[in-house]
Amino acid sequence: MGADDRPLPLEEVTSAKFKGEEFLVTAKIGYRLIDDEKIKITASTGFRYWHLGTSVFFNPVALSFLNSQKRADPLVGGRVELIPAPKVLVTILGDVGGWDAGSRLDYHIAGLLGYKVKRRWTLQAGYRYLSVDYRNGGFRFNVVTSGVIAGATVNLK
Repeated sequence: MGADDRPLPLEEVTSAKFKGEEFLVTAKIGYRLIDDEKIKITASTGFRYWHLGTSVFFNPVALSFLNSQKRADPLVGGRVELIPAPKVLVTILGDVGGWDAGSRLDYHIAGLLGYKVKRRWTLQAGYRYLSVDYRNGGFRFNVVTSGVIAGATVNLK
């Protein structure tokens, strides 16, 4: 029996620490289809980069397991902005992608209410729903992340 063939001394384990991480970045470019005073509609394409990491540490045994997955999903999407008042903005946006290039399916939809604090700055809050179905060998990551979001937008134009 070699050093790597020893049975794991799990009877000596008093605690275990598990850590999971998810990091994603979405980059898209768009083309404004409609640019009116009260409504703006934009079509977009791009990608969503995913990094998933997991680690398990056992104490007091010096034993640990680390793993990570990285991939990028191609996306297409759109955004509709309604301007009911000069300082108020309602935004509905979404995208879909994956198509087995990275994930089987990856989609995102959000609704936001914004308030223009200055000509270029808008504060926004709303709700977002993000779903991903990724499979690679025996690894499966089928997760929905949803909830309230808040942020600021800077218009560079």
